Amino acid sequence: MATNPPGQAFPNKARVAILAELEKERRRLLNAPGASISLSRPSLKEFRDNAEQQHIAAQQKAALQHAHTHSSGFFITQDSSFGNLILPVIPRLEPES
Repeated sequence: MATNPPGQAFPNKARVAILAELEKERRRLLNAPGASISLSRPSLKEFRDNAEQQHIAAQQKAALQHAHTHSSGFFITQDSSFGNLILPVIPRLEPES
């Protein structure tokens, strides 16, 4: 009676057949409609950008609350080329005719 070496539960032909079947099933699942689910993890850069955006949003909220509490002016949050988290808003007054 022939025995398989330790660590080999299946003969090589059976392994090849199983791997081929698994590969075929993987391709079928990836090509199926609705298979647009990303199987890869987000990159470190994407994760860092998302964390930075959340941090800036929290800073904007805190700055806006502080400005509204300690000032009689009106402020809005807006992206600024100069790194300002909030910008003062000056109302337009209609000229009297």
